Amino acid sequence: MEDYELREAKLGAHASVDEYMVANAYPGQRTEQTRDTRTRVRRVFSFAQIFFFALTYMSSWETMALNLQATLNNGGPRALAWGIIIVVAGALAQSASLAEMASAQPIAGAQYHWTNTFAPVRQRRFITWMQGWITWFAWVSTLAGVANTSAYMLQSLVVANYPNYVPEAYHVTLIIFALLIVEGLMNMYTWVLIPWIELLAGVLHILLFVIFVVVLVTLAPRHNADFVFTQQASNTGWSNAFISFNLGLMTPTWGFVGFDGAVHMSEEVRKARHAVPRAMFWTIALNGVLAYAIILVMLYCLGDMDAALAAPFPIIEICTQATGSVKAATAMVCGLLIISVAVTLGSIASASRLTWAWARDGGLPAWFSHISPRHRVPTRSIWLPIFIVMCLACLNIASYAAFGAFIALASLALFISYMIAIGCMLQARLRKQVVFGGWTLGRWGVPINAFALVYSGWMSVFFCFPQYVPVEGTNFNYALPIFAFVVFVALGLWFGWARKRWPGLNKEIIDAVMADSDRAAKD
Repeated sequence: MEDYELREAKLGAHASVDEYMVANAYPGQRTEQTRDTRTRVRRVFSFAQIFFFALTYMSSWETMALNLQATLNNGGPRALAWGIIIVVAGALAQSASLAEMASAQPIAGAQYHWTNTFAPVRQRRFITWMQGWITWFAWVSTLAGVANTSAYMLQSLVVANYPNYVPEAYHVTLIIFALLIVEGLMNMYTWVLIPWIELLAGVLHILLFVIFVVVLVTLAPRHNADFVFTQQASNTGWSNAFISFNLGLMTPTWGFVGFDGAVHMSEEVRKARHAVPRAMFWTIALNGVLAYAIILVMLYCLGDMDAALAAPFPIIEICTQATGSVKAATAMVCGLLIISVAVTLGSIASASRLTWAWARDGGLPAWFSHISPRHRVPTRSIWLPIFIVMCLACLNIASYAAFGAFIALASLALFISYMIAIGCMLQARLRKQVVFGGWTLGRWGVPINAFALVYSGWMSVFFCFPQYVPVEGTNFNYALPIFAFVVFVALGLWFGWARKRWPGLNKEIIDAVMADSDRAAKD
């Protein structure tokens, strides 16, 4: 068996050949009869471009800077200074485990394809079905989260510079609408430019890090090491220091969630078996270094912590204290806004490719698996996640808590999807049923997979905790109820339709994609 081939699932008598061919986005193997470019995406990403795509998408140090308030309120400086080490170690184990699978099977469906490969034969279809829906919902909610961050950042900059402006919740919704529509059109009409845009954003990601470090170190007031490494705080009502510390890890964790975005783009990456796993892992490593460095710099140069925590957008207050100028602080944060907009652009791309993959495998209507012959992108799959997020953003008008509830699903659902894939991989590894690609963990595979599972499970527990007590309707953590709803929907679809009518993944498509995964040319 070649390394790109999968063990065939046991199909019932109901599974006809027509049913097995769920979608025809990739009609068979890459032969002379199937080289019609109208039905294929192009491999437009080089290694450098997919590396910077992944580096920018994570934007880990920017996430630390933008969301400093949550961790300082829950755990204080100590939770950041020490907790980031735990988060980076866990993220490295997760990314190394997934990179190993991406090396063997670089395909847009990622987690649910790998689950199908390594899951026990009898349970394979069911686990794959649940994994597909969980992963897809996770990425839709991730898109909602990053779009909301960009919109809220823009509104905060306006508030800082125009004192007479009165911010309204529906303003954020309108900004989200405009951002998603413009970037959806960019994904559709200017797709060939996206790799270059993400590469430039990756360069800016590093340059901005240097600028922030230099400005804060040279201009900002200083705290001592005791404040940075030992100071505790709990301004959220939690009296238990252990719980408060773990809740303080939520912000650093958000900066290292979604690294599988690069894999969802893998069918558009040249030499994907080589490029994608290395981009995934080394961007986590580099972002880990940058994130830890910016945390130390910001904690030492925080200035008046009470003023920063009281500000609606603390990073603007911190930069203003350092530079003594609102305009200078605005210029610095505008750089972060550019990165955030690039993250939203990449999130649309990754979510759309996952939507496209899940549609051609029968999880979503096959209509969404269509490749535009003109643009060579899955245009219908671009607009489905955008439309859903725009509908959800309308909840902002009534209550931010309602929209925030869906955003809360992102980290929990993604971590569960990582756990399912890594768990299936680990049991297959222990049974010596794994055919590895070029990236392999070797003898370290079992302990790294096991640590990734423990870390993912541990953090998933605290993703469900409320950030504030006493718990009210406005601060309740809806992550677990929303996730339970997603699981309930997937189970309902399984027992109502898929259990008897869904034959499993489209093997012809998988074989075609895998046979094409080492291609070094765009077409």
